[in-house]
Amino acid sequence: MITELAVERVEFTCGACWHHWSVDYDVQRNMDGLGEEWEYFYRDNTAVPSPYTPDGAPPCEHCGRHWVGHLVARRPVPLPGVSDAPRSRVPPEGLHRPERHRAPLLEADSHPQPPREPPEDRPVTAPL
Repeated sequence: MITELAVERVEFTCGACWHHWSVDYDVQRNMDGLGEEWEYFYRDNTAVPSPYTPDGAPPCEHCGRHWVGHLVARRPVPLPGVSDAPRSRVPPEGLHRPERHRAPLLEADSHPQPPREPPEDRPVTAPL
């Protein structure tokens, strides 16, 4: 059962070349039949490992090294049927808003990228 849907913006800073970028992930939390909760991550509608782990960290586009990301923003997506939100019936013939099938993909990294300054919560060390 789905317990939460969200979009999470994850920021990465390469420790080798200091390239800085961010990516939006769709995150789905599910409760299994044993009462354990699991997270699933998607980037551009493709399942990917968690960007918060070494296995899921994407490579730096400049040097190819992998660096674990950190959460900088999130937007929960309301679950259907949970609130009194207005709703619209979709006609059975599937002609409701056909343009949605031709709309371009909103890519995970198509948003403005963060400034190149290091995050405030990380100390900057000067070379010796």
